[in-house]
Amino acid sequence: MTPSPQDDPKTLVSTDWLARHLRDPDLRVLDASWYLPAMNRDAKAEYAAAHIPGARFFDIDEISDQRSSLPHMAPPPEKFISRMRAMGVGDGHQIVVYDGAGIFSSARVWWTFRLMGKTDVAVLDGGFPKWQAEGREIEDMPPVIRDRHMTVSRQNHLVKDVTQVAHAAKLGEAEILDARAAARFRGEAPEPRAGLRSGHIPGSKNIPFGDVLKPDGTMKSPAELKAVFEAAGVDLKKPAITSCGSGVTAAVLSLALERMGHRNHALYDGSWAEWGMYDDLRVATGA
Repeated sequence: MTPSPQDDPKTLVSTDWLARHLRDPDLRVLDASWYLPAMNRDAKAEYAAAHIPGARFFDIDEISDQRSSLPHMAPPPEKFISRMRAMGVGDGHQIVVYDGAGIFSSARVWWTFRLMGKTDVAVLDGGFPKWQAEGREIEDMPPVIRDRHMTVSRQNHLVKDVTQVAHAAKLGEAEILDARAAARFRGEAPEPRAGLRSGHIPGSKNIPFGDVLKPDGTMKSPAELKAVFEAAGVDLKKPAITSCGSGVTAAVLSLALERMGHRNHALYDGSWAEWGMYDDLRVATGA
């Protein structure tokens, strides 16, 4: 196995990289699978049936701010610390996150760790589908958990709320990037969540998250990513704010920006689940 030139333990690592490091004592693997209801998949059941050896299940819906009426908002630091310690994840660990769709929800957990000031975390390129397709080792046993101390330092610049996004949209001071499918962005397809208007944040640009991935579910190269963003009319000299339906696939765009070396980006945590709910916020339709 030859190391991929793309391997970066702070953003994205290949299945070869993970296979080489799987037995490292300070490596922690997290299954961050999460699916939309229409996908008809049970992430926990799939994890129980088969996962990468030693992987812990990261429950995106539970490890969230459940005081909010919005779905899976970023957890308070104390809750994040509590859940990670219970999973045996802490200071000094290199973390690799994967999901069962390729690169879908794993980037959200990568972003959550970065929000908490943890940078030794990478997404598994191609996720569990690629790992399985290559015939690599899997298991159905729960991991042995040993408590590990964790400290966090919340990086507030990595997340935006609705007021900040509305301000940025009005002034045009940041590129707002929407990872939803084109038909939803244009307002031609209904939202999967009841009660939300259709359309997009005025002035935002549409980059469906699948556009940054190759047909095999791995992420495109930095040069290819740059071409995707430029084709969507994105000014890469500006700060970027990523958005989607509920803050999950927005993180795929955040990961792509990081891979390109674009460091000035944040994620709109409420995303369309929040913006589409408020009648006093303007909505645009069409391309």
